[in-house]
Amino acid sequence: MRSFNRSRHMCEWDDFHTREAFVRERLRDLDGEPIPPFWLLSEPGVSGREHRASSDIWMRKRLALAAVEKERLAFDFPAGETGKIRLGYLSNDFHDHATALLLVETLEAHDRSRFEVHAYSYGKDDGREMRRRLACAFDHFHDISSNSDNEAARRINDDGIHILIDLKGFTQNTRTSILALRPAPVQVNYLGYPGTLGAELCDYIISDSFVTPDSAAEDYAETFALLPHCYQPHGRKVLIDPAPDRASAGLPIEGFVFCCFNQAFKLTPGIFDIWCRLLDAVPASVLWLLGSSAAEGNLRNEALKRGIAASRLIFAPDLPQSRHLARLQLADLVLDTAPYGAHTTASDALWAGVPLITWPGETFASRVAGSLLSAIGLPELIVDCEDDYFERALALASNPNSLAGLRSKLAFNRLTTPLFDVEAYTAALEKLYLEMWSRRRAGSPLTTLRLPAARPEATRPAP
Repeated sequence: MRSFNRSRHMCEWDDFHTREAFVRERLRDLDGEPIPPFWLLSEPGVSGREHRASSDIWMRKRLALAAVEKERLAFDFPAGETGKIRLGYLSNDFHDHATALLLVETLEAHDRSRFEVHAYSYGKDDGREMRRRLACAFDHFHDISSNSDNEAARRINDDGIHILIDLKGFTQNTRTSILALRPAPVQVNYLGYPGTLGAELCDYIISDSFVTPDSAAEDYAETFALLPHCYQPHGRKVLIDPAPDRASAGLPIEGFVFCCFNQAFKLTPGIFDIWCRLLDAVPASVLWLLGSSAAEGNLRNEALKRGIAASRLIFAPDLPQSRHLARLQLADLVLDTAPYGAHTTASDALWAGVPLITWPGETFASRVAGSLLSAIGLPELIVDCEDDYFERALALASNPNSLAGLRSKLAFNRLTTPLFDVEAYTAALEKLYLEMWSRRRAGSPLTTLRLPAARPEATRPAP
């Protein structure tokens, strides 16, 4: 099973064609070793319904074990209290991490007259500026890293948290076992995991109508809570330094720069085929990828198999966020992966002013970049099929005036459209929280929560 995951991180694709059959076999074998749901997000051909089945299978034994402790803890939730709603954000990533970078301005923007905001952190304190900033962004920052699941659940319940918001899902070092104990009356799946957590963990999943259209409701155990534009937060306080020169970033002085900074496990042979066709069709172009010591050699070999010189793949080292955003401006066009597309890397690109082409599928993980592009007013960069993906990228790479016009439009839209308007975003998120708690207090059944999009004049440029 470990080799199944390792081969994706290393871009070892010799047996890639056998993976879909292996996945379906594991989903049918309820008594065998289940595949971690996160691994399936990047597997082509896996449907939304199968993602839900995978999550249910993964949690089945864990929920059974938690049921005994849940009964013994016997948490109760007084429904009559009024006053501030107590929000609890549960995560391992309250440090210099992609989730924190996306969410920090929203946390800082919460209305303290209506909400009391708690962090429940079971991750490391890396001692860096983001950790200190996050500690200040909450009214109460609780380090539960040394607590058992039962102790952590008791603490959350003793603090009277009304809405517990999980920011991890099935990502690395998660503790969904805390959610399984049900320490809060309302539990929410938000931001950290692009898919369902299966039955019994969370009441709602915060999303938007592009990422999770109504037709996908049966693919989720949670009830939809839909924000009016894009579910992903991102503010406008992140400053971007001037771009370095191309040579210092390891790029050639001339030539078109196709870029994808998604992690190597998201790459597939099919997507790589298209990228190599683009390199072949655009003379002197290069493909700028995120560096990966495990995958670089294999990717160079895969390029050679497709008739592309290995030197046309440029690998970028890991850099702090500020330096990364500065160099990202050197890219001409970002190419998304499928079926697990760009999420934070997509918002990074758009904030840095670089257009992005995406090809959404039917799953949450495949549709995030499309949601971002819709919210920033660039639907023309969302394509319907493989042929359109190639043709749109080739057209932009071959027509400097069209690309310049698109970049100019993006430069204007990033400060005037809803995508990076953190105040409006946070207000909408809070409306969802208020509705969740109102319905819980009234004893109303779960139902899709949907906020209307703001009128165009309601969006404002940054001061």
